[in-house]
Amino acid sequence: MIDLNGKELILASASPRRKWLMEELGVPFAVQPKNVEEVYPDDLKREEIPLFLSKLKANAFSEEELEGKIILTADTIVWLNDRELQKPADLEDAKRMIRQLSGTIHEVYTAITLRTSEKIISDFDRTEVHFRELTEQEIDFYVEKYRPLDKAGAYGIQEWIGYIGIDRIEGCYFNVMGLPLRKVYAGLSSM
Repeated sequence: MIDLNGKELILASASPRRKWLMEELGVPFAVQPKNVEEVYPDDLKREEIPLFLSKLKANAFSEEELEGKIILTADTIVWLNDRELQKPADLEDAKRMIRQLSGTIHEVYTAITLRTSEKIISDFDRTEVHFRELTEQEIDFYVEKYRPLDKAGAYGIQEWIGYIGIDRIEGCYFNVMGLPLRKVYAGLSSM
């Protein structure tokens, strides 16, 4: 078990998946997302993007807000054909993204940042995801029945599309869900 040395852990994310994963990790925490404009330099690639954004989110907390707390922030991207697939703008955009992922191999990067008033650490994980070729009917069913708009790349591995569409992954499953738990655990253990 992790000893937080009397500090309160704050998950600075509105993601229901990250909240659920943290509950499963068994560490007490509170949820306190910050509204941060997620803009990054154009020259960033792969893990550099979520690392930059998770640090940006952690730095949105003032020194006063850090008193007695550990802030945990995270950011996840889907990387395909040397570019990022962000969250879809609408259902048609979600279908377009899933069509792009169909029959391909892509990478998912999630970065975390842990910040206290004394220390800040960041780390990331990478998972390779192999999608089989999907039919238009499967794509339509998923987009219409599930909620792809709040997910990088328009899909959740823990949902129907993951059950039927992903042949295999190389790396951490929880990273694809949006929080590499072993990295979180290791980071919290070193705070």
